[in-house]
Amino acid sequence: MMLRALLWLLIIAALATGGALLGRLTEGYVLWVLPPWRVELSFNLFVLLQLALLAAGYLLLRLIINTLRLPAVVAAYRARRAKERRARVASEALRLFWEGRYSQALKLADAFAREKVGADEAPFAHQRDEASAGIVALTALKAAHALRDAERSALWQARAAALDECGWRSARLMTLLQIALEERDFARAREVYHELNPQERRRISVLRLALRLAQGENDWAEALRIARLLERRHALSADQARPLRLAAQRGLIMQLAAEPAQLMRHWRGMAADERADAQLARLAARQLAAAGACAECAELVEAFLDVHWEPALLDAYAACPGGDEVGRIAHCEKWLTHHPQDADLLFALGRLCLRRELWGKAQSYLEAALAVAPSCAAHLELARLLDRLERPDEAARHYRAAAALACPEAPRKS
Repeated sequence: MMLRALLWLLIIAALATGGALLGRLTEGYVLWVLPPWRVELSFNLFVLLQLALLAAGYLLLRLIINTLRLPAVVAAYRARRAKERRARVASEALRLFWEGRYSQALKLADAFAREKVGADEAPFAHQRDEASAGIVALTALKAAHALRDAERSALWQARAAALDECGWRSARLMTLLQIALEERDFARAREVYHELNPQERRRISVLRLALRLAQGENDWAEALRIARLLERRHALSADQARPLRLAAQRGLIMQLAAEPAQLMRHWRGMAADERADAQLARLAARQLAAAGACAECAELVEAFLDVHWEPALLDAYAACPGGDEVGRIAHCEKWLTHHPQDADLLFALGRLCLRRELWGKAQSYLEAALAVAPSCAAHLELARLLDRLERPDEAARHYRAAAALACPEAPRKS
């Protein structure tokens, strides 16, 4: 600062010295003659007077111009202050909404809407306030929805729609999509989703909402596609995406239950980690067995159990009537060498042998299953077998054992 002041002092001194020297060199005069008057001035004084007159004229013109512009300047100042005030109101309304104070946020929004920007202009029609107006409109719309105020919700939805040309269209549609999903109004949500353009639909935030929409509509194929896409784009971790993918696969398996061939094609096309899920495999096996597709059921269960041992799948494997039952018995006996104390496997072998009328093997497997883990189903199957073999006393004993285990199918026999 001191160096700058010193520099200016030197410049002013140099100019003053130069002016004094220039004044000595110009010794002429300027003469004005206006009879009967005569004015004679030195040339240097004439130049100084001219400069002073020019400066005075410039200052006078500036004063006139500024005076004429004063109304516009005042109006602009007032508009700027109003815009700043409205921005503060919008910020306060947004804060109140996130604090959960929905009524107070709506009151501020209503006050914002009643304020006039110009002589006859409402804020939502004024281009200078589109930022604050958009924030307030969407905040009030969410607050009205949170309060279940349908009338004010419709009002603020219309006000938000008036701002579409100001760049708030996408934000408005996202808000409406969230509201529709929260209300489980999936038809309305689908309409709003289709209003978004293809580029907007590729956004991660929109994909998350689209996933919820697909789940709500039971569109499991679309839900699976979106879940995989979000996982590839790292919007979901593997641990987050896996339950979503498995839920979608469960839905698809249920939808394909009546078409075993398509269900098997779908199963073979699933990802390896999905085919390794025991619950999915059990559901698919049950659906195939219920549809009478025993060959497909056996193929699925055998492929799964050869790699991942899950005894729960044996129920559908043994219950399905028809198919290559001898081959299934052979496969179960192969598993038995690795799992000799598995009660479910022994029970499944007993049921398969019963269906093939291999009475002796059936009895031995069922008795072995009961020795490992007593169960209602095993007692009942063994009792029915003994009835067929005309051994009523032993059959009654197993019926009583089933009843003692609270088996719902057990008849009361003495």
